[in-house]
Amino acid sequence: MKYGDSSYSNLLFSADEIEDIGDLDTIDLMKYLPAYYRGVQEIEELQKSLGIEIHGLTIGVQDVLDQAYVETATWSLSRWETELGLSSDPSKSYESRREMIRAKRRGTGTTTPEMIQRTASAFAGGDVSVEEVPGEYRFIVRFIGILGIPPNMAGLIQIIDEIKPAHLAYEFAYTYTFWDSLKTLTWNTAGTGTWNDLRTFG
Repeated sequence: MKYGDSSYSNLLFSADEIEDIGDLDTIDLMKYLPAYYRGVQEIEELQKSLGIEIHGLTIGVQDVLDQAYVETATWSLSRWETELGLSSDPSKSYESRREMIRAKRRGTGTTTPEMIQRTASAFAGGDVSVEEVPGEYRFIVRFIGILGIPPNMAGLIQIIDEIKPAHLAYEFAYTYTFWDSLKTLTWNTAGTGTWNDLRTFG
C-alpha cells in the first residue's frame, strides 16, 4: 500500500474511531503500511510525526463539527445565544445554557399551549403538560416527567415570560414521591438521605 492509495490518502474515521482517537495522543499510521516497513527507524519516526499531526486535525474537525449542534456545542454557545437574542453568561454550565437555547428555539412563532409545553420540556428533560384555566387568564405548567423542581427554573421563567401573552399569569406544579412508594424503605435506608431526597425518591 502506497501513500497514493485511496485507503491511505483519504483517512476517514467512524464516530467510534474518533472517540477512541480522543483517548490517544497520536494515530498509528504504521498499520497502513506494508509489514516490511516495520523496524525501519526513519519510516517509523515519519509516521509517528504524521500521526500526531493527523490526530490533532481529526480532533479539531470533530470539535468544529460539535459546535454545529446545540447538544454538543461548547465554545460556540455564545454565538447561538447572540443569534437568538439571549444574554450570554459563561459562568453558567454548558447544560444550563443549552437548555436556554433549546427552549428559545422551541418558543418561536405564535404562542400556544403546545409551544409552551415544548419550551418547558427543554428544561424538565421529560414530560411536561400545560393546562389552561378558562376564564382566569392563567395556565399551569405541570412537570410530570421529573420529580421535584427542575434545576434551571430561573431560565425557564425567563423564557416563559418572553413568549407568553402579557395578560396571562401562570404557575408551576411539581411532582413528588407518593408515600406508598416509600413503604419498601427501612428506617436505616431512609435515614441516609435528606427530606428532599425522600420527596424525590424514585
